[in-house]
Amino acid sequence: MDRAAKEVDENELLIGSPDGPEERLKFPNRSLVFAVCAAGIGGTFQYGLNVSVINGPSQAVQTFINHTWLERYQATTPGHTLTLLWSTIVSIFTLGGLLGGCIGGTLSVKLGRKGSLLANNGFAIVAALLMGLSSPTGLFELLIVGRFLSGLNAGIALCVQPLYLGEIAPTALRGSISIGTVVFITGGILTGQLLGLKELLGDEGLWPLLLATTCLPALLQLLALPFCPESPRYLLMDRGDEEACEEALKRFNGLDHFEKEREEMESERILALGVQTLKPWELFADRSLRWQLLTVFVINSAQQLNGINAIYFYADSVFRQCGIAADKIPYATVGTGACECITALTCGLLIDRLGRRVLIVGGYFLMSVCCVGFTLSLTYQDASPALPYVSMACIFAFILSFGLGPGGVTNILNTELFTQTTRPAAYIISGVVSWLSFFTVGMVFPFIVTGLQQYSFLVFLVVCIGAGAYILFVVPETKGKTFLEIHQEFQMGEEKEKSGGETIASTLYEHTGGETIASTTL
Repeated sequence: MDRAAKEVDENELLIGSPDGPEERLKFPNRSLVFAVCAAGIGGTFQYGLNVSVINGPSQAVQTFINHTWLERYQATTPGHTLTLLWSTIVSIFTLGGLLGGCIGGTLSVKLGRKGSLLANNGFAIVAALLMGLSSPTGLFELLIVGRFLSGLNAGIALCVQPLYLGEIAPTALRGSISIGTVVFITGGILTGQLLGLKELLGDEGLWPLLLATTCLPALLQLLALPFCPESPRYLLMDRGDEEACEEALKRFNGLDHFEKEREEMESERILALGVQTLKPWELFADRSLRWQLLTVFVINSAQQLNGINAIYFYADSVFRQCGIAADKIPYATVGTGACECITALTCGLLIDRLGRRVLIVGGYFLMSVCCVGFTLSLTYQDASPALPYVSMACIFAFILSFGLGPGGVTNILNTELFTQTTRPAAYIISGVVSWLSFFTVGMVFPFIVTGLQQYSFLVFLVVCIGAGAYILFVVPETKGKTFLEIHQEFQMGEEKEKSGGETIASTLYEHTGGETIASTTL
């Protein structure tokens, strides 16, 4: 009995009886779970690990730069030079991510989703090698190059992995499977925080080994991902390989339940006949995609500008005010990472039951409440010894709300709002918007905090309310719908808007007694 046949019984639990009135959401089969883990461990897990692993050894790395500078130039490092070098090491990761986001969509078409993820591991391995060798060779420049390559790896992974997961998942489980992207990000962040503890690799002399551990997820993916099929949609619509597509569908959906997914893919393929995969600039020329593109801009910029970075910035000072000893604060920080990881898992369990809109709009609403509460508690923190604990509660509540809403749902919407011919270009655009917003936060946030202090959360309050309101009134629910159905729903909205404008113009024309109206549509 082959592997697909063995998994039929599991898929009956997953999708339910073919004769049943509706699909029952259970748990994906082993091939699907294995593919999600294989893609995630060397993909967005790597991104999360690189984001957090650099925080622990910050003082040790700056000491290393000082010693190296002294050996080279027989003088201590000027203060501004040390700050510049450390800032470069940290921020060059963002520039690498921006470049990776720009080329990720193109790679996913040229090499395939799976092929791109495998090739991307080369950047991670070289980056880990360079950062690990920086101390023995006395070259802090290797840290800069290594961090840039790590960012390049992260940018490609954040573009390609959601594409792969969104395309291999059955329609009924697309939300739960796609949330794997966020689960692995938070898992990587938590792992980096744990490895940075003094009991593990946080000792001052072990920082090169700590930074070099980023090669391990890449090696695991190189071992595991080759056993997983390529994206069935890519095989059918980009390569035209129907046999390989059918085999992949059987692996991911089971022998008894792959026909429905195959029919939906065929409908989308027929619609796209003669249409080449579009480039990013071609999406802007297509008026039928304007609302999807505007949504991509709103949700991806809001994900970075909603204040989650500010919460982590204030966390240490709030923990100190609550009486937590300075040497224990890293453990409290691990608690925030664990909190975010748990909420991502919870979001995965809820997203295909409650829907995308409920979670993301509800998340932004709760984050808005937390912004108000955090501003008030910081403003009057000296008025009562209990207020620092209110601030701590707001920190964890904000992280919970972010993980259940924007943190979990944004990447799924990036996948669902587009069809096969437009999705890679859309991911390039979303990646550029996300990385530029990330870079903007890093550059502007210190000035916002310095100028507004605790009132900076009022800025984030406006972002949260604006993003939540936009999604509530503009973005349709995508739960349980095929990519083609979601596309058609946006098309219907476009037609209604056009017909509404024509109706108003006609009414105005009649009321003016037939006089020429300058604008015939709104």
